[in-house]
Amino acid sequence: MKVAIIEDETPAANRLAKLLLHCSDTIEIIFKADSIESSVKFFAAAPAVDLVFMDIQLADGISFDIFEQVKLTTPVIFTTAFDQYTLKAFKVNSVDYLLKPIDETELHLAIQKFRDIHAVAKEQFPGKILQLMQDLNAVKYKERLLIKRGQQMSYLKTAQTAYCFADGKLCYAVDFNGNKFLLENNLSQLEEQLQPDHFYRINRHLLVNIEAVKKVHTWLGGRLKVEVFPVTDAETVVSRERVNGFKEWLGR
Repeated sequence: MKVAIIEDETPAANRLAKLLLHCSDTIEIIFKADSIESSVKFFAAAPAVDLVFMDIQLADGISFDIFEQVKLTTPVIFTTAFDQYTLKAFKVNSVDYLLKPIDETELHLAIQKFRDIHAVAKEQFPGKILQLMQDLNAVKYKERLLIKRGQQMSYLKTAQTAYCFADGKLCYAVDFNGNKFLLENNLSQLEEQLQPDHFYRINRHLLVNIEAVKKVHTWLGGRLKVEVFPVTDAETVVSRERVNGFKEWLGR
């Protein structure tokens, strides 16, 4: 079985590849990509692929953009940090998904499901993707972030959140008054749970609100440096692979 992996986080892609090879010695990983652009080029060549594992949030946008640029009839198993209740649409439309971090048993079950319904799924896949995109547009994004205050918990409205940043294994939010709050979620989860028109992850450490972007400067190696308000000590240089997506987001 020939498999392609579309995932912009290298550790996650490598772990998935290792789990897949452990699942079956008949699996062959023929392609890996971390962006919409590279994925479209690959699928445009009509490669012989049996199954695609695809993250929803990629470096340069949402993976569903791939289906708007190239005809793809290969069955897909999506990987995501969304919770299972938000993703009922995936089950309704018989397109499987795996929650991160991926569980090996769940991976086995997903592959078995693919094998069981492969013939039917391949014929119906384009229509399922269209319906899935419509369902995803109906997803309700977070309006409040759960925060910790010692032994107590409270919340911060996303509209009042200037940016979120990772500091080691911890994740913090900063409001427009410069107050810092410890969060329950990590950046990867927040990236998919916050309204993408309002928030963008510029690098591995920082997720910014469009209202917090003060200025954008050209930087070394074709990258961009963002001035945010309130000022932060976190890295504000846009990762090279995220520059095009950031420009598109900024001008949306």
